[in-house]
Amino acid sequence: MPTVSVVVPNYNHARFLRKRIESVLGQTYQDFELILLDDCSTDDSRTILSEYAGDARVRVEFNEVNSGSTFKQWNKGVGLARGKYVWLAESDDYADERLLEKLVGRLEEDPSAVFCYCRSWRVSDDGEFDGYCDSCLSYLDAQKWTADFSVDGREECRKYLVRFNTVLSASSVVFRRDVYREVGGADEKLRFCGDWKMWASMALTGGRVCYLGEPLNYGRYHAGSVTTRSWREATAAAEIVHVTGWILERVSVDQAMREKVCEDLSRVWSQAVLNRRFPASLRWAILKDAMTIDHAALGRLVRPTLTAVRMTLARRWRSLRAA
Repeated sequence: MPTVSVVVPNYNHARFLRKRIESVLGQTYQDFELILLDDCSTDDSRTILSEYAGDARVRVEFNEVNSGSTFKQWNKGVGLARGKYVWLAESDDYADERLLEKLVGRLEEDPSAVFCYCRSWRVSDDGEFDGYCDSCLSYLDAQKWTADFSVDGREECRKYLVRFNTVLSASSVVFRRDVYREVGGADEKLRFCGDWKMWASMALTGGRVCYLGEPLNYGRYHAGSVTTRSWREATAAAEIVHVTGWILERVSVDQAMREKVCEDLSRVWSQAVLNRRFPASLRWAILKDAMTIDHAALGRLVRPTLTAVRMTLARRWRSLRAA
C-alpha cells in the first residue's frame, strides 16, 4: 500500500495538466499512488491523461457523466485512495518537488496532526508570479502565515477559520484519509465553500493543524477558476453565511470576536441582499441566515443606505445654496 494517495481532479485544464502531473511524478518523496480523475472534459484533457496510464503509479478514472461538482470529485478521489495520507492536487496548480517530503514528514512527526499545509505562491494563467496567496489574510494577522506553526485545531477555528477560509489552496494540503472520512468528506451540497467547511470539520475533531511557512505550492488564479467566479454569484454569499454559522455553532467565541465575525460577514451578505439582479427569494434567505448569526444585521444593512441618503441630501442642499 502506498503511504500517500495523490488525487488530481480535472475538468478542462488540458493546458495545465502536463505541468501538474509532472510536478507530482517528480516529487522527492516517491511512496505514492497517483489517481487522475476527469469530469467529462471537452478539451484535450483525456488524451493527455491517457498518456500516463502506463505508469505503474497511476490510475486513470473517467466520468461518463459530468458531476457538476468539484467536491463530488474530491469525495470520489478520496474514496478510491488507499494511502494513509491524501494530497488533493488541483489540476491547474503545480508544486515544488519537495512538497510531499516536507508535509508528510510533519504529519509523521506529529500523529495528532489532522492536516498539514504550506505557503503558496500566487500564479497567473501565463505563469507570472503575483506574490503570495496569503496576502489577503493580512487583516487577520500580518505575520502568522509567514512562518511554521502547529496549533490546536479547535483554537484555529475559534480565532481564524470562523472568519475566513485561511487554507487558500487545496493543493497546499496533505491530510489524513481516515479523518477526512470520519467527518464525512466534503459537503457536496456546497458549490464554492465545501473546502472551507471540510478544513474546519477536520480541525474541529480536536487534532492539530500544522503549517510550513516555506512556499512549496503554486496556486493558479485565473478568470476561469471557481474562486474567481464564485464572488460574482449570490450563491457564494449564501454559502459563506452558512459555513460561518456552522462553525459558530461548534466553537465558543467571546463578544469581541463575534463582533469581528459579524462585521466581516456583513460585507459579504449585505452586497448580495442589496443586489436586485439576484432572485428575491435567495436574497431573503441570505438575510434570514445572517440575522440568525448577527442580531444587529438589519442595522448593518440599513446603516450604509441611510448614509448614502444623507450624502445625497447634503449634495442637493449644497447645490441649492450655491444656486
